[in-house]
Amino acid sequence: MNSLSTIAIGSTGEATVIVTTELTVGHAIPLMPKVYSTPSMIFLMETAAGSAIQASLPSGWVSVGVDVNIRHLAATPVGRTVTASATVTSVSEKLVVFDVEAHDGTNLIGKGTHTRAPVELARFERALSAPPK
Repeated sequence: MNSLSTIAIGSTGEATVIVTTELTVGHAIPLMPKVYSTPSMIFLMETAAGSAIQASLPSGWVSVGVDVNIRHLAATPVGRTVTASATVTSVSEKLVVFDVEAHDGTNLIGKGTHTRAPVELARFERALSAPPK
């Protein structure tokens, strides 16, 4: 059985975070404004996508991000709550593609696509610990 055969098109996931100073671009680069950073937004989108399919994966499997195509559309100040949502749009033999969006309660702050690859965690970790070839 294909490990992705139980993932349904249209499956959704969500992740939420309150923007803190540590999640701002100004925290990493002091001369920049203290607004929600693009890497933080992408991480939240990836988290939403992973949650959309985790329950459909076989026991001992997880999904890892392999591609992001995201536009950051609006700045979000510290204190706002950002919610990312992900919807499965296609499932192939080894990959799952999502439409992703992020909202800050006022604005759509980001949108795009994200692709994840389900992997057997034990096998993945064995490959990481193998000596270089």
